[in-house]
Amino acid sequence: MSNTIKKKAVALGYNRKKDNAPKVVATGSGEIANNIIKLAKEHQIPIKEDPDLIEILSKVEVNQEIPPNLYKAVAEVFSFLYKLTNKKGEK
Repeated sequence: MSNTIKKKAVALGYNRKKDNAPKVVATGSGEIANNIIKLAKEHQIPIKEDPDLIEILSKVEVNQEIPPNLYKAVAEVFSFLYKLTNKKGEK
């Protein structure tokens, strides 16, 4: 049995007009995680590494809204990404 840790990734999406909360739009480990990250980079979508949050979010079904107990943690991620995106726009 191998002790290597597989990379995991979770992609979130949020449409203010349709969704009550952010949704998990993709999740995977290993090669699927690499593809999620590759696509995000290709589309210039910011990436935030947070292994603990990824572990929790990877248990949410794809196309399901995140549970209320994760609102604060996900809001912090969106805040980080918003600030990161705005800084890039200022350059």
